[in-house]
Amino acid sequence: PIFDGVLELYNGDNSPMNLVLFNDALAHLLRLHRIIRLTRGMALLIGVGGSGKQSLTRLATFAAGYKLFEITLSRGYGDD
Repeated sequence: PIFDGVLELYNGDNSPMNLVLFNDALAHLLRLHRIIRLTRGMALLIGVGGSGKQSLTRLATFAAGYKLFEITLSRGYGDD
């Protein structure tokens, strides 16, 4: 599929991800890509840890041509 080539491009530019893009993963990846491309598109990803939510989101963001940034949680509200 097309996303196999996108994954190869991603792995060439970033730290490699070893993903197996089976049918359900591709369906989720396409859904994420569609949501990311929408104006003000938002999604809440729920699932057990290690199910690939973060990896698929990184790949969908890369495929959409956007730059990914992450918010890190901290204990306080200061600049620390």
